[in-house]
Amino acid sequence: MSNKLIALKRQSNIARQKIIEVTTEAESGHLAGSLSCIDILVVLYFRILKHNPKKPNWENRDRFILSKGHAAPAFYTALAMSGYFPEEELFTLRKINSRLQGHPDCKKLPGVEISTGSLGQGLSSATGMALGYKYDNKDGQIYCLVGDGECDEGQIWEAAMFASSNDLENITVIIDRNRYQIDGRTEEVLKLEPFKSKWNSFGWETKEIDGHNLEEIQKSLQNSRGRRVAIIANTVKGKGVSFLENNNKYHSKPCCGEDRKKAVDELCKKLELIE
Repeated sequence: MSNKLIALKRQSNIARQKIIEVTTEAESGHLAGSLSCIDILVVLYFRILKHNPKKPNWENRDRFILSKGHAAPAFYTALAMSGYFPEEELFTLRKINSRLQGHPDCKKLPGVEISTGSLGQGLSSATGMALGYKYDNKDGQIYCLVGDGECDEGQIWEAAMFASSNDLENITVIIDRNRYQIDGRTEEVLKLEPFKSKWNSFGWETKEIDGHNLEEIQKSLQNSRGRRVAIIANTVKGKGVSFLENNNKYHSKPCCGEDRKKAVDELCKKLELIE
């Protein structure tokens, strides 16, 4: 295993520990869906995005939009670990006067391109940004992370049509396909399959990947630059902690008491085995 991959695995593990710690401190927050997408965010912020934490409004940056805004604990953790704000501030999550609200607020926190949380709207914003970059001849890529349950929203598909209709070749959508939403399994709430065929039919080059395989994530994101690509990242809700995985009661519930210690201890043991 290369040193770069080892470093990435360590960052993902540490990020998971931080997500558990800060949501426990807040006594609230969307835990399981943050753990399902954190590998994607770590790869984006440490290997893919053209960005500068010291100049978050740098004109020629790539842009990332978290459409599934409830996964803010994962987003904040990636931003803090990248240097956008001090990591200690993570422990102010959801507290009064904190910049780290339950959903990202672009007026309060550097690195947040647009406030999100109302599901379905993030991809529309992303396609608008991609169109602006096209008109201005900027070479930046727009990346948008959406939830699979979020794809129940018609606005997602309107945005997908808009991107292909306008021949946008500078946008990547990543779908966190953990197969759960707040009401239960996605296929029981509103069937998405055949999911890949849907994205293809809307004019997107579509690929499926293991959303926890860091090498596969990096390769697929690198190859998407300069193209209109939908990446269906197959993930596990609550990934990384055995009793959280595919346990939908942790959709919007943090670990408490002994559960927090069990979760962090399990991750610490896994961290020791990374080599």
